[in-house]
Amino acid sequence: MIPKQTIDEIYQTARVEEVIGEFVQLKKSGSNYKGKSPFVDERTPSFMVSPAKQIWKCFSSSKGGNVVSFLMEAEHFSYVEALKWLANKYNIEIKDDRQRTPEEVEAYSVRENLSVILEFAKNTFHDNLTKHPQGKAIGLSYFVERGFREDIIEKFQLGYCLDESEGFTKVALAKNYKLDFLVKAGLTKVKDNRSFDFYRGRVMFPIHSIAGKVLGFGGRTLKADKKIAKYFNSPESELYNKSKILYGLYFAKNAIIKYDNCFLVEGYTDVISMYQAGVENVVSSSGTSLTTDQIKLIKRYTENITILYDGDAAGIKASFRGIDMILSEGLNVKVVLFPDGEDPDSYAKKSTTEELKEYVNENAKDFIVFKSDVLLKDAGNDPLKKAQLINDIVGSVAVIDNAIKRQVYSKECATIFDIAEQTILQEVNKVRQLKIAEKAKIDNRKIRTEQNRNRPNQNPTTQQIPQKPQVGPVGGEMDYEIPLEAMLPPDFMEEIGVVPSRGVENELYYFELDLIRILLNYGTFVMVTEQVKYDENDKKEITEVEVPVIELIIHELLRDEIEFSDVVFNKILFEYDEGQKSGILYPIKHFTQHEDIEVCKVVADIITDRHSISANWLTQKKIRTTREVDKLEQAVMSSIYAFKDKRIKVRNEEIETRLGSLYSNKDVDSIEEQRSLIKEKIKLDELNRLLSNKLGRMN
Repeated sequence: MIPKQTIDEIYQTARVEEVIGEFVQLKKSGSNYKGKSPFVDERTPSFMVSPAKQIWKCFSSSKGGNVVSFLMEAEHFSYVEALKWLANKYNIEIKDDRQRTPEEVEAYSVRENLSVILEFAKNTFHDNLTKHPQGKAIGLSYFVERGFREDIIEKFQLGYCLDESEGFTKVALAKNYKLDFLVKAGLTKVKDNRSFDFYRGRVMFPIHSIAGKVLGFGGRTLKADKKIAKYFNSPESELYNKSKILYGLYFAKNAIIKYDNCFLVEGYTDVISMYQAGVENVVSSSGTSLTTDQIKLIKRYTENITILYDGDAAGIKASFRGIDMILSEGLNVKVVLFPDGEDPDSYAKKSTTEELKEYVNENAKDFIVFKSDVLLKDAGNDPLKKAQLINDIVGSVAVIDNAIKRQVYSKECATIFDIAEQTILQEVNKVRQLKIAEKAKIDNRKIRTEQNRNRPNQNPTTQQIPQKPQVGPVGGEMDYEIPLEAMLPPDFMEEIGVVPSRGVENELYYFELDLIRILLNYGTFVMVTEQVKYDENDKKEITEVEVPVIELIIHELLRDEIEFSDVVFNKILFEYDEGQKSGILYPIKHFTQHEDIEVCKVVADIITDRHSISANWLTQKKIRTTREVDKLEQAVMSSIYAFKDKRIKVRNEEIETRLGSLYSNKDVDSIEEQRSLIKEKIKLDELNRLLSNKLGRMN
């Protein structure tokens, strides 16, 4: 376990904007930062980061939380892995981070076991390359001959697997790593009860996640035998999904953000050579066909992709599908062709940084010009082939969602081929209509399938929609606001496309939400309230006392033995109660840094302000706004009374329903239950009248 004081130090040191900035392109927006969601595809940025509160909120996916929960969501880290990643980033020592015993390793999840083994493999292969005689003579010599500097070999953690049948496997087993996980990680193969190293005799390229975790390997053979595959890649596993990984992104992401462009190449050595030459914003799809997930990964950092190709015509034509995929995801794409016989690797090695950048800049072509140049060579003067070429380019333009971009590209296409622009636009629209119709058919099939799947579980009874709370922020503008999804009924939210961050299961949810919101935002504030006491003659004495908001709300709820129906809200309330019993008034940071990630998410959701009031309103425009904190007593008491009032109404409805079901029963037990329920209802009606009067006076 990581000591509590170390966890506190990690939270105190880590900056949410710095960490998330490594994964998402953030831009300053008032006192916060804004960017596009890393969890869903969106055109308008809805991802907010608050340095002041050290939280983040994604309004598109309704995810949110602190710096640890972001790593857990974005990188699928466990809680401990996220803390360790942050400790490593900020050079914080975790003193009890001891070597795990085999029993402890067995208790870890598959992901954690794989991660540990892959990290061990990376270190072993790198040590082989730099320290072992065979590794230095064969592996290191190969990289040096390829022109890779020592610092680049170290940075990319290149390695070598000894050319021995089971050299690595024996070392791993001796370290108590399990054979099952070695096999699952793709490091060891088992055949006829015999194990052997999968990568033996190969130089190794570790494949990293965005956060720098080793997910797998690419291994290149150094043998000339054509029967042997040139490259072996790690198999798919719980950690490694090749369609969602880009080689080199861990090293390139900051440069991609800086230059607002991503160079896309084919192989590992292309990435390393370009990086060594000073062009660091470069990644590779690692020999696989480009996928939508890989494009979306790039889109987190930039909307501009430049594809770098060698002069292989067959490979270039095969890449056209990838260009269309990039366009359909809303990115801008350019293409650079290297001279015949050259590729990014070879050209980068023989050029200075300035020469390489100059060549790329001068030869970058828009995708229409590029496709036209390539296809016109084949078409020649054949009108049918030329028509097919135009249709091919029209198909590429048609996948672009942005209407302005489509029109610009249509005009460019019309100019290149000397065809009326209107003709091109008409053809583009035809293709789009066909695609829309086809998508509608697919969507309808999915909807029908989903309806059929859900039909047996449908409940014919009409569900009552939770009502919008009648109280909340007082006096117009305020410091904090309830998120939109907390203010609207679910059917209306669905209609306008707002998804609640958490399921609303009952009518009390929004009232509980408002009380928790007040506890979080103003819990440590002190307010004046009346205290009632009786002297020895039973005479009532009313005095004014100052109490923290936390103490007041907990007293009002727990004296009536009220708990929240929402599990997370109840957990927060319980911790506030335990804290104040010990003389601790927990600040909001206690919950934004909570070890329960679900608590962090809920708290971030509640306290995040999507919009804030500009300071210029007061300093320049001389406009004053009434803030909730200025009428804190009214806000607190209104929220308490509204919650109690709603609880009474809900219970009254339950009683009326039950009385209706008992009306025709004349047995003794039923009559007794009816009497008991009627007595309870009379009391509730009186309480309801008192609360309504108080609410009326406060509103």
